[in-house]
Amino acid sequence: MTAWLAGMQITADRLNNDTPTTTTAGLTAATGFSVNSFSGYRVGNMIVLDLYLNRTGANITATTGNISDTQIATVPAGWRPTSGTINSTWDNGAAEGGWVIGTDGICTLRTASDTITSGSNLRLHVGFIVD
Repeated sequence: MTAWLAGMQITADRLNNDTPTTTTAGLTAATGFSVNSFSGYRVGNMIVLDLYLNRTGANITATTGNISDTQIATVPAGWRPTSGTINSTWDNGAAEGGWVIGTDGICTLRTASDTITSGSNLRLHVGFIVD
């Protein structure tokens, strides 16, 4: 990645030298979940993550859109936010809700529009800028 310094001229080579980094490894499912797939994409200071997990534990019952905060996975080092907690959304085709990822890489379900049933597949997506 080009480190821009005072007096540098913008050139095509300088604009096009960011080599994207990708990963499909390192996501650890929390108890009660299993990983179907994981992909991470990074270019410069931008990270995009797609998590696809299966609920293997008991149903998580939603009450008026609220569920107990439920850890779902941990993202590998180097693919985590560097400051603060990032919020995003998830869905499984029948329910949807919010989740967060912290600087420790822990992904936590926070809300759900309906009960998350055992055996359902959850799709989580988030993009964020790192320092």
